[in-house]
Amino acid sequence: MTTTQAPRREAFGSRNVFILSAIGSAVGLGNIWRFPYVAYEGGGGAFLIPYLCALLTAGIPLLFFDYAIGHRFRGSAPLAFRRMHRAAEPLGWWQVLICVVIAAYYAVIIAWAAMYTWFSAQLSWGVGNEEGFFFTEFLQMGDVGKTGLSAQFVPQAGIPLILVWLVVIVIMALGVKRGIGRANMVLMPLLTVMFVILVVQSLFLPGAMEGLNAFFAPNWAALADPGVWAAAYGHIFFSLSVAFGIMVTYSSYLKRKTDLTGSGLVVAFANSGFEILAGIGVFAALGFMAQAQGTDVAGVATSGIGLAFVAFPTIVSQATGGSIIGVLFFGALVFAGVTSLISILEVIVAALQDKLGWGRIRTTMTVSIPVALISLALFSTTTALAVLDTADAFINAFGIMAVAFVAVIVVAWLLGRLPALRDHLNRRSSFHVGWIWMLLVGALAPVVLGYLFVSEIIAKVNTPYGDYPIWFLWVFGWGMVISLVVLAILLSLLPWSGRSHAKDDPEYDEFLVEESYEPDAETGAVRLPDAVSKGERP
Repeated sequence: MTTTQAPRREAFGSRNVFILSAIGSAVGLGNIWRFPYVAYEGGGGAFLIPYLCALLTAGIPLLFFDYAIGHRFRGSAPLAFRRMHRAAEPLGWWQVLICVVIAAYYAVIIAWAAMYTWFSAQLSWGVGNEEGFFFTEFLQMGDVGKTGLSAQFVPQAGIPLILVWLVVIVIMALGVKRGIGRANMVLMPLLTVMFVILVVQSLFLPGAMEGLNAFFAPNWAALADPGVWAAAYGHIFFSLSVAFGIMVTYSSYLKRKTDLTGSGLVVAFANSGFEILAGIGVFAALGFMAQAQGTDVAGVATSGIGLAFVAFPTIVSQATGGSIIGVLFFGALVFAGVTSLISILEVIVAALQDKLGWGRIRTTMTVSIPVALISLALFSTTTALAVLDTADAFINAFGIMAVAFVAVIVVAWLLGRLPALRDHLNRRSSFHVGWIWMLLVGALAPVVLGYLFVSEIIAKVNTPYGDYPIWFLWVFGWGMVISLVVLAILLSLLPWSGRSHAKDDPEYDEFLVEESYEPDAETGAVRLPDAVSKGERP
């Protein structure tokens, strides 16, 4: 009895498309609304020192780590870890499930930004009512009760969320080359142009220089604070989209002869360049806002939801030509969010394709429709912001941080795979890595990740997050992150389909030959390893 061969694995059209897609994944909402405030709080210009150290000693090494795993083992996160060792497969599914949670709430922020792009053109929030408009009129926020949720559907949040999911599903269904690749080829240049225009316009606002002075003025005393260094490492870690399956999946779509480290350096420094640009634009605008309100920058500086949907609408209302600033800012949030969301969804789609051997459209629908329904059920209601806030805090601290820590320990120490991954990186890359890279990944990364992880546990145990009820934190916080680990183990126990890439992957056989076996000294022939020639798989 024979089995149908699995569909051939998709690939990016070129290295440049991969680089744009990887930058699109890395450049997300956090670059625009989180980095400027983290840098400001961490010592302004002085923060660039721990930031650069974190980039060079943790961000780039872990980016190379993900590239090496995905490219060497030619699979989604579960398949790549399985091929490394059968017992490591749950790590891949853990990353996949983390992406399910993030995708569900990430889409709603894009929907809010899309609505605010439209609102900016008309100043729909009125004058001096930006905060009330967002929380009361737009989100119609309700309180989280002591015993349960009392959620009602909010049309102005739900309808654009449906549209966001429709657009993203179409992109995903078109595949890696025609969908993801082409979307990033269009959206990333547009995002860059829009943000450059926004920054230039912000620089000419009254008070812009005061904002830039606040952003760049170095507070050297901050460098003595361990919390500032921890903030730098934590931000770099999340900013580059490492350790939760995205870069493993994307690098598996690269051709065999690809410069991995050279590509990684371009992605890392492009991402950091965009963050610096965002800091300039945001703080120039905040400087204007501070001058208009007769206060200093410290009085208006904020991050996240408050920056995007309260502070920036205030700037739009007060600035000459503010509508243009609003359209550019919120449009940039939409584009940055979409490129990141499709990379998050691709982790899930690729994993099911590899496991089940299904076609692209069938897998996309099977993944996207349930996640979209969960997204609509939780985040188009009056309790959306509370659920989003809690889920985001816990999935970052106890999902991404935890799986990264465990993955580095398993790969570096339990499986001893760092030398093989180093050799794979060096085989075709322009920038070679050696014992320093292995030391950074195998020693420094676990220490930093472990410190951040333990610090988060202590903080959230000592002080219940956000003053939400305990039952709420257990459902959308602690319970959610614990259930992901259990589900990951259960998914790894399910059998792989006979049509899956784990069972039938000629391309991977070719890769094994090229990677691991030298031609016979006399005949010049290269023989498949016995396990592969017998049809077995890692």
